[in-house]
Amino acid sequence: MAKVLLLNGSPRADGCTATALDEMIRVFDSEGIETELIHIGNKDIRGCLSCGYCFKNGKCAVDDLVNEVAPRFQAADGLVVGSPVYYASPNGTILAFLDRLFYSTSFSKQMKVGAAVVSCRRGGNTASFDVLNKYFTISGMPVASSTYWNQVHGHSADDVKKDLEGLQTLRNLARNMSFMIRAFADAKAKYGLPLVEHDAFTSFPDGK
Repeated sequence: MAKVLLLNGSPRADGCTATALDEMIRVFDSEGIETELIHIGNKDIRGCLSCGYCFKNGKCAVDDLVNEVAPRFQAADGLVVGSPVYYASPNGTILAFLDRLFYSTSFSKQMKVGAAVVSCRRGGNTASFDVLNKYFTISGMPVASSTYWNQVHGHSADDVKKDLEGLQTLRNLARNMSFMIRAFADAKAKYGLPLVEHDAFTSFPDGK
């Protein structure tokens, strides 16, 4: 069975971001897609140490939730990252988590479907949405789209439930992700994955 991993970057387990992700989970369930929701935003997650430990050992030097989630990410067919907006950017905890998760894992993420979901009271959604999507687009992960940017508005979970267009957008997003996951699985079986080149590495050590 196909599986989607969902990360809640909010400190609140039942807040606005959780409400948005729950809307998607209900659709995934109806589509026969297995889900796992992991609460990140209330954890003590530090940033990358830039120590190089992961290159030699295949995991992060800081042995916390990042290393626990890594094999679950590897086994998943899709990843949804949800975050509230803090100063027109995602929560610092989820950013620290994603920096280390993506950087310390050497397994291929090619063709895993990614989607970002953001929530805020009023502004900063699209800026935060853009930041989260960059993790997918640098990793060969197709980004799922919907009928609007994947965002909900509200100061509380009850407010988000009144954002009917936002919730509709997330339901459409989950359906699109389900379709993409199945389509990529079929294409992979029929054609194999696209060739990925890694030889070129542009650097200008002499300042030229």
